[in-house]
Amino acid sequence: MAKTTNLNNAAAVRQRGVTMSDVAKHAGVSRTAVSFVLSNRENASISEETRTRINDAVQALGYRPNAGARALASQRSDWYGLVTEIVTAPFAVDIIKGAQDQAWLDRRFLLIAPSDQADAVGPNQGLEDAAVEKLLEQRVEGLLYAATFHRGVHVPESTKEVPTVLINCFDADGKLPSIVPDERAGGRVAGERLLRAGHRRIGVINLDPAIPAAIGRLEGAREALAEAGFELDPELVVPGFATADGGYEAACRILDRYPQEDRPTALFCLNDRMAMGAYDAIKERGLTIPADIAVIGFDNQELIAAYLRPKLTTVALPFEKMGALGVQTLAALTAGQPITADKQLVDCPLLERSSV
Repeated sequence: MAKTTNLNNAAAVRQRGVTMSDVAKHAGVSRTAVSFVLSNRENASISEETRTRINDAVQALGYRPNAGARALASQRSDWYGLVTEIVTAPFAVDIIKGAQDQAWLDRRFLLIAPSDQADAVGPNQGLEDAAVEKLLEQRVEGLLYAATFHRGVHVPESTKEVPTVLINCFDADGKLPSIVPDERAGGRVAGERLLRAGHRRIGVINLDPAIPAAIGRLEGAREALAEAGFELDPELVVPGFATADGGYEAACRILDRYPQEDRPTALFCLNDRMAMGAYDAIKERGLTIPADIAVIGFDNQELIAAYLRPKLTTVALPFEKMGALGVQTLAALTAGQPITADKQLVDCPLLERSSV
């Protein structure tokens, strides 16, 4: 009965057209292993037993590599693939713009495939694997993998088939090059700006304390104060967990913790949404910005920062520059050139407005 079922399955696969993923599933191996065997990759560590299973699956399913695709695989296809969740999160869409503009300068084109958030579960958890698969079927020269926020990610195994660069995230396994914002330097910029304005007692509304942005931004601000001979009071560091409501609640706690003479004269909000909430808490207490208390944000989320009153001074995440640098790095890899670092840090500039 099992043999009959396998034959029926193979017939159904042949009828709709056999893909490399079908061969991998039939042989019980990864798609990457199938690709290595069919392309005769000499440096691939694949056992003879696995090669035999793959070849048997190819014969059983009647897989035939497309001749045009094989030709493209040995030449320059002029296409890069971009796998990203950003198409459903417009805040970071400038990564796509920067990558597209740089690719065009290099006479390359981007094929963009949407993915669900990394490590997602539920009905869309296979979307990321499928996105990479579809791009590889188009014989892209290399892949860009971009995230909406800075974090460690586990990318699909099949990305190993072509050069791959991560943008606004890093490989949790430490095997792929990445382009990420210099969170620590951005925190220093914010701290130094508040010090130049005469502030010495500064409250911090933090993100989730465990994420890279929170760690780096807080560390940078603490370093800026320490170099000027001041300490960041740990009682004035309160998490707001990235939301406007969280920023409001954290600001209330900070402002109500001390009598007026000991109250902080500035707030560093580690994203602009929390700064928006902090504005409400400040104004509810009859205080004015920046005369009574200054506020700096982070991200430069334009629909917030440019339209608060007063307009928000903030540290910008360099999305467009990261996208462009990702393409430049990928171009170097596809050309066989060495890259200078596994993780490249991009500066986060300060945008002056009216809140300091």
